[in-house]
Amino acid sequence: MNKNSQKKPPLSLFGLSPENLVEALDLEKSFQGKQIFKWIAGGASSFNEMTNLSKSERERLSAFMPSTYSSKVINTQVDETGATKLAIELYDGEVIECVLLKDKDDKLSACLSSQVGCAMGCKFCRTGTMGFHRNLASEEIIEQFAHLSKLGKITHIVYMGMGEPMANMGPVLSSIRYFHREDTYFISLRRITISTCGVVNGIRELTELDFPVKLAVSLVSADDRIRSSIMPVNDKWNLKVLRQSLLHFQAKGGKKITLEYCMLSGVNCDERAAERLAAFTRGMLCTVNLIPWNPAAELPWSTPSSDEINRFCMYLEDFHINYVRRYTKGRNINGACGQLATKVTLQEKSNMEKIEL
Repeated sequence: MNKNSQKKPPLSLFGLSPENLVEALDLEKSFQGKQIFKWIAGGASSFNEMTNLSKSERERLSAFMPSTYSSKVINTQVDETGATKLAIELYDGEVIECVLLKDKDDKLSACLSSQVGCAMGCKFCRTGTMGFHRNLASEEIIEQFAHLSKLGKITHIVYMGMGEPMANMGPVLSSIRYFHREDTYFISLRRITISTCGVVNGIRELTELDFPVKLAVSLVSADDRIRSSIMPVNDKWNLKVLRQSLLHFQAKGGKKITLEYCMLSGVNCDERAAERLAAFTRGMLCTVNLIPWNPAAELPWSTPSSDEINRFCMYLEDFHINYVRRYTKGRNINGACGQLATKVTLQEKSNMEKIEL
């Protein structure tokens, strides 16, 4: 009888240590775990690719587990900026999206999802229209990176895809530790950014962990009334509480914070909005990323005109606010900030899970 006949294969080999691989695959020798680990980190999708294993071992392992991945790419889209969006089908039929972004120096960043859908309900974001389906396991996060890595050498990672990373901290942090290992992708922690819509419990956890990744916060408005009307998270943790958590993050050694500011025409781009933003950022080491809202047919907002953006930039300069004006990449393939979403039926929406933060 094959020694794997009574053993259930793991969901995925990505994220497993060499020691875990020895146990999961019933390997006879510990060095085989290190061999397979190296192949997995290189993106190998089957045991047949692992030429330093014996033929008989490759055949045994292939029969036990035909693919090292639990997911597969089902659609690829590329826009004129070089941004590439992958639709990835998970083991249970759910679909997520991730994006490979290219900067002006041709450096590549992976924008990864942490959940299927999102429970946060931010009203400017297409992902929010899906509701929340489930959290991703660490191996499902890692596999996104592995799929994207086949398109080029990735140097930066941003957790800004589908879902709220700080509502799934365990798998997110596990995936970061895997990416940072010298024997995997060896991505510097300073080249990894966790984004949040303002989940203060997650910011506090990150602060206490002394985990030197970068932090980005989707702010959108520094007015409690406006922010609560757009971002339900503000009802749980208002701007005062959020600001205190960010100042504490920096006091404990955190570096410059990025405040993502999605500009909505007629909503948050006037002089009063700039004044409130100046008060929120006072004493904080931060950069405000100005991101014109990326259109979504099912949402009611409008993208500001160039004149409206230019006026807002002048107000920010008058208040001495450090800002960067972003130019959208991936918009034409629905791969830009706030545009990631996969289709769900009304019946599926009625059955979606709820999470407590």
